Amino acid sequence: MEKNQVLLKINDLEKRYSEKEILKGISLNIHKGEVVVILGPSGCGKSTLLRCLNGLEDIQGGRIEFSGKNLADKDVNWQEIRQKIGMVFQSYDLFPHMTVIENILLGPIKVQKRSKDEVMRQAEQLLDRVGLLERKNSYPRELSGGQKQRIAIVRALCMNPEIMLFDEVTASLDPEMVREVLEVILDLAKQGMTMIIVTHEMNFAQSVADKIVFVDEGNVCEVSEPKEFFTNPKTERAKQFLNVFQY
Repeated sequence: MEKNQVLLKINDLEKRYSEKEILKGISLNIHKGEVVVILGPSGCGKSTLLRCLNGLEDIQGGRIEFSGKNLADKDVNWQEIRQKIGMVFQSYDLFPHMTVIENILLGPIKVQKRSKDEVMRQAEQLLDRVGLLERKNSYPRELSGGQKQRIAIVRALCMNPEIMLFDEVTASLDPEMVREVLEVILDLAKQGMTMIIVTHEMNFAQSVADKIVFVDEGNVCEVSEPKEFFTNPKTERAKQFLNVFQY
């Protein structure tokens, strides 16, 4: 797929908590079908950036352009935008009193007003795709962490988003569960889903990314193709970061 259509445009994005600057003028273009992996040390602003793109954090400067709208405008309908910019967190956020299928059906039926039959068909196809169709009537407490994370991904996909944001989705998982979640995301990449991924899984970043964005102290330090970033980083700070992971 030729990745030339800009789906999300970030210009000079600024985020502050009181006097502390978290994002210091981030600019970035996300193209349709592109997988962008954001790397950087803990506390550099990676997760905050994703939360700004999904309206979970307000911003103090700059623009976020999506579908012809500036998401920094006060009159933006975030309930509508979040249907198009899906997000999966490290904490799953499944409703514990609802079964897997009830968790997945809730948004499409209640928010998008789609028919239950249509959503059920889509949900079962997606559950089958991630190997969890037989668990559709289970409750979250009956699932492993990796299974819950795969369900969270299916729930987001069932809203038919144009972009998916993944914020450290394997951070709270045991090592043996990490692979099953990453394989789902790799499959999405092969299907052409536009994604922005924050992760500390370096091998995964190399294999899934079209573009690596290295962030440090609230700034974009470099943007590179994966092979170039991991073999010949442009900045000294990126070299130091990669040395920690023994690259």
